[in-house]
Amino acid sequence: MKTVIYILALTSYLFGCNAANGKSENINSVMQSNHVSNDSSAIVNSNTSWQKLFNLNNQMEQNSQNENSDTFVPQSKQSNKENMKEITLGAGCFWCIEACFLDIKGIISVVPGYAGGKVKNPTYEQVCTGSTGHAEVARIVYDETIISFDEILEMFWFVHDPTQLNRQGNDIGTQYRSVVFYHSEEQKEIAEKYKARLTEEKVWDKPIVTEIVAINNYYEAEKYHHNYLEQNPENAYCRAIVRPKVDKFKKVFESKIK
Repeated sequence: MKTVIYILALTSYLFGCNAANGKSENINSVMQSNHVSNDSSAIVNSNTSWQKLFNLNNQMEQNSQNENSDTFVPQSKQSNKENMKEITLGAGCFWCIEACFLDIKGIISVVPGYAGGKVKNPTYEQVCTGSTGHAEVARIVYDETIISFDEILEMFWFVHDPTQLNRQGNDIGTQYRSVVFYHSEEQKEIAEKYKARLTEEKVWDKPIVTEIVAINNYYEAEKYHHNYLEQNPENAYCRAIVRPKVDKFKKVFESKIK
């Protein structure tokens, strides 16, 4: 039943932040941009593909629960600090991924930033040129006793098209690449296995191009990017792209919303 609900919600789901071509020029052009379109490459591939994805995730979660039931013996509750984990994800425009994850149960914070580049402390304008090597990312702190890393990966691969190389919809450049910046070897192993299973099950017709690399050269984005959708609800880009995407995301993952 859950899978059926997901698929119905996915019928009109939009993927990718189809930004204005002038996004990298200056922040004012971004704020006022009306060059926003619904690119066909940013539409969900097919109901069958997403049914495979959610069936696979349910199977993996069940296997994990079975393994834990054999090996885990509850101990006294750990401190909140010990339960906190971090993961950094790139899935196109960071305004979109930040807004999607902010209200998920178990998510403590979501901070937009830049990672994986070669320039120290880059500006948004520099990153948008594609010359710094950074990806727009969301750095997520989560409580692993409430939400698992597998669940976060499910949402990550759901909110964007991981078969698009160095782009999401009309956002084109290495700064919009699909990437998992892991913070531990355990996260690396889980992400690589998850990606391998998605490939094995042929969830997408095209190859998955998501990079899985250790977190490096991360810098927090400028303050005006934080909680961007809430701070700029009337922005043309937010109204046309971010808000509809977040609304669809919340419908699909309704049971996981705070």
